[in-house]
Amino acid sequence: MNVDYAYGRRDGLRLALAVLAAEEARWAALLGESSSGRTNLARKVRHKALQVAQKRVQTVMNRLTPGNDVAMSAEMAAAIDRAGL
Repeated sequence: MNVDYAYGRRDGLRLALAVLAAEEARWAALLGESSSGRTNLARKVRHKALQVAQKRVQTVMNRLTPGNDVAMSAEMAAAIDRAGL
């Protein structure tokens, strides 16, 4: 795989992690706020789906990390920290 292509894929995954983290934070603030039980349940399900999506994107990022590099790169660690994972 071309180095530039692999870097671009990881960069795209970092962007996806950032978007998912922002959406999760938005829905986390709304959990339990409604007087309707149905609305609260829908918000809880959406929040959990965002958490699962974050873990899946993180797994893909880990698979794209070069195998010969045992230590995680500083940029990838920073992206994961920003996403709150």
